[in-house]
Amino acid sequence: MRITDVKIEKFSIELTEPFKVAFAEISRCENLLIKIETDEGYCGYGEAAPFAPVTGETFDGCAEVLGMFRQGLIGMNPLDIEKIHVMMDGLVHGNGSAKCAVDIALHDLKGKVMNQPLFRVLGGYQDVVQSDITIGIASPERMAELAENYVKNQGYHILKIKAGINPDDDLRALNLIRKAVGEDIRLRVDANQGYDVARAVYALEGMKKYGVEAVEQCLPDWDVDGAVFLKSKISGIQLMLDESIHTVKDAARVCKANAADILNIKLMKCGGLYRGGQISTIAENFGMTCMVGCMLESKVAITAGLSLVASRRNITEADCDSFMYYKDADTGMPGGFERSGDMFQLLEKPGLGLDISF
Repeated sequence: MRITDVKIEKFSIELTEPFKVAFAEISRCENLLIKIETDEGYCGYGEAAPFAPVTGETFDGCAEVLGMFRQGLIGMNPLDIEKIHVMMDGLVHGNGSAKCAVDIALHDLKGKVMNQPLFRVLGGYQDVVQSDITIGIASPERMAELAENYVKNQGYHILKIKAGINPDDDLRALNLIRKAVGEDIRLRVDANQGYDVARAVYALEGMKKYGVEAVEQCLPDWDVDGAVFLKSKISGIQLMLDESIHTVKDAARVCKANAADILNIKLMKCGGLYRGGQISTIAENFGMTCMVGCMLESKVAITAGLSLVASRRNITEADCDSFMYYKDADTGMPGGFERSGDMFQLLEKPGLGLDISF
């Protein structure tokens, strides 16, 4: 089997309202879909969601890189996934979301060749995933209102609270959220690199009062030494790294330094499912667990992320919720999974199991 063509298409995602984190406010995004076609009639779909503050990619740059990959892919066997990653890594450094688009498409195609759903192709540990829902930075009162709605009206049991601008505002928001949702709801916090060491220690100690179970990326992505210090200083809250983990080597360095309790795998950072699985294996060998998070992605990448969670015992948490903020949650691509509250049932359809007309 050989790849005969790679088609690339731009699409836009509109949010129902602006979403704010410590370093950005977003109301819409532009992503890229790709379709890999073969001489045996199989095809696979993938997605790139470039986001310059995290992946270092612009939309135009990502499209240019995908054009480079297209030239290398033509004539290759789509099942030679490691060989294709070596080819992509040889052409360009980084560019995780462009590589991710190709990787997801290859795995979607592989699932179709095997006539198996993607979660089973990747490992098949389970077929149901529980995800959290994220609350962006707003007034503490608004954040508590959103939290109550997600819990009481939409059936979520795990809330991820964005923070990192002002520790006192963060603690006030957590106080109001805990009062609004009760003691049984799990809370985790994401500071998106917004704190320095001193503010992180202050905020983390204050968060204990509200039963926060984990805090993500308190410090700038480069400050692994600071993360090691925080982990030695703070007890009772698990510390997670996200923006510090792009590559397999990043994961190995963080694990060896004992700089975190949990690693957040994002397909757009690491280059897709193949590298995400490698990061999970490294973490497991160091006795650490993982979460799979997401960028502003369509059902293509969201289904891929949920499938990775379902495939591995070591990936215990999911933050695959961004599609919930869109005007069209299906993003024109029905299938992949069915949602009941915060539980996501992956479908018994080959590959991603999505209905895509492209």
